[in-house]
Amino acid sequence: MGGQAYVRAAGGMRPGAGWGSADSDRGVPVGGGARTVRAGWGVDPGPGADAGRLTVERAVGLLAGRARCRSTEAYRHLLRMASERRCDVADLAGRVVRLMDTADAVADIPAPETVPQLVAAALANSPAPVEPGPSPWLATVQGVLDSLPGMSVYMTAEVDDAGRLADLVWAAASPEAVTPDGRRGTQLIGLPMSRYYPEVIAGDRWQVYQAVLDTGMPADLGPVRLTGADYSIRAGRLGPGLLISWERLPDPDREPERIDGMEQLGNLGWGEWDLVSGEIYWSPHLYRIYERDPALGPLGEDESNAIAVADDQPLRAAAMEAFRRSERVDVVTRVLVGGRVKHLRTVADAVRDTEGRPLRIYGIVQDVTEQQAGADRLAEVERTLAAEHELAARLQRIILPIPAGPIDLPGMRVAVRYLPAGPEAMIGGDWYHAAPLRDGSVLLAVGDVAGHGTHAATTMAQMRHALRALAVITSDPGVLLEHLNRLMCELEEDTPELAATAVIARFDPARRELVWAQAGHPPPLLSRDGRTTPLARPAGPMLGVVDDARYADAVIGFVPGDVLLLYTDGLVEHRRRGLDVGLDTVIATVDDAVRASPEQPLAELLGRLRRANPDDDTCILAARPRG
Repeated sequence: MGGQAYVRAAGGMRPGAGWGSADSDRGVPVGGGARTVRAGWGVDPGPGADAGRLTVERAVGLLAGRARCRSTEAYRHLLRMASERRCDVADLAGRVVRLMDTADAVADIPAPETVPQLVAAALANSPAPVEPGPSPWLATVQGVLDSLPGMSVYMTAEVDDAGRLADLVWAAASPEAVTPDGRRGTQLIGLPMSRYYPEVIAGDRWQVYQAVLDTGMPADLGPVRLTGADYSIRAGRLGPGLLISWERLPDPDREPERIDGMEQLGNLGWGEWDLVSGEIYWSPHLYRIYERDPALGPLGEDESNAIAVADDQPLRAAAMEAFRRSERVDVVTRVLVGGRVKHLRTVADAVRDTEGRPLRIYGIVQDVTEQQAGADRLAEVERTLAAEHELAARLQRIILPIPAGPIDLPGMRVAVRYLPAGPEAMIGGDWYHAAPLRDGSVLLAVGDVAGHGTHAATTMAQMRHALRALAVITSDPGVLLEHLNRLMCELEEDTPELAATAVIARFDPARRELVWAQAGHPPPLLSRDGRTTPLARPAGPMLGVVDDARYADAVIGFVPGDVLLLYTDGLVEHRRRGLDVGLDTVIATVDDAVRASPEQPLAELLGRLRRANPDDDTCILAARPRG
């Protein structure tokens, strides 16, 4: 390929069954001049009808080109104006042609120029009305060219008194067709070729166009130099004119430059080895990859072996064996170049004789050192993350053991479940606490340290152990949160942006009473008499955010038949859904679980709950008073 551009060849359209032969062509005067328009219809409609039809088509083309509109729009307006003025459409078309027949006349028309203004300028006295004529086929030709890429045009032929081709006039054009002055597409319609390319009329190409019109046989011309580039031109007869297309040819002088640019972009070079003649060729960038002076020629076998890394010998041997089996070789090996190791990917194949013996070897060598270094760095990062993940998981299992089943505490039964995030996520800082106190009450807690990984797990351990120690001094949930907040604020001095949430509850089995407080944590859920509701949260900011923060207590009754659910935000929060949606889902799950197993709801409940956020750990604690 080597950077060579491949372009579509726009061939000329061959006449179909509806088109006439060259013998039926004849000239019809237009605008009173010496030139005539070549007809070329399959069925002879008579001189008057033929002349009128061509005049209408010519007027439509001129109007569309000047007003920069589609041919169908110009034709419809021409018919409408003829009907409104009660004049013959062919006569009106003749007036338009006479007004716009020459480039000078077109230039003299005042701006702005619209189809109505152009037609109005051509009207004088209107003769008797006639019925509108048939739709012009030029609209169909223009519609086809509108959808074609590249440069293609349809040109009507003007002939002299001797019947020879005198000029070509643009009647339809593709959007990419352009003239030296910048006119494009339908802007060309109605303009003569002699205005822009007078040298063509006097050259050999003109005789080819004449032959195509006379014989109906398409012709290919080229290469032809136009606007600094070489083009192949194809011309074919279509009705009364020519369909001409241009295809730009690749510039052979720029091919080496393109190939070299592609080699540098892909950091690759290529080479060939003719085994018959012994000739070896390396592209310029292959020398750059091996950092070798081109004057020394390609590397020899001994030189190649000298720079190869010895540990890659099995790879090279396997590649050679595959080559002997007539397979394409694709292998990455290492070489020592300029005092450093390079990773080179080699793709090689061969042209072989009928017995499979190689006659010519050709291949591509790409320097993939940077890609390999990046892959090695990613692998190292992955190993580091995996080690950190394993360390955090072990740490979490040590400091946060999860009981396999429900545990019995004074006056209540508690069940805990831990839902870790997906395997690709780091361990989080979710934790729980459930233990009896010396006065016979029970202390429950659930918390969440922001972040993931070893640091979050370490902070979680500090909070859990601090709560256990502080519970010896006080069992008031609000006071315990105040102490934990001071601890988090001190830790935040060493670790900025450290924060956590928690909810703590103390259950008094004798009074059937639950005192609780929270620090920026989702509200606990209480299921009573078959209905689950979130508890109204007392005041309390997140831990580690406000120095000397105060946390209020709330008191509720907690009686047999009730179910209390403490949880971390991973159970209800999801980045694609609102908190209310997640909370409603959990409430419905609690209701269903209690109804399904009213005597033993804890196991049923924990078996049904699922985390809402797969990227976050979730810790759930469910409690139920015992009768």
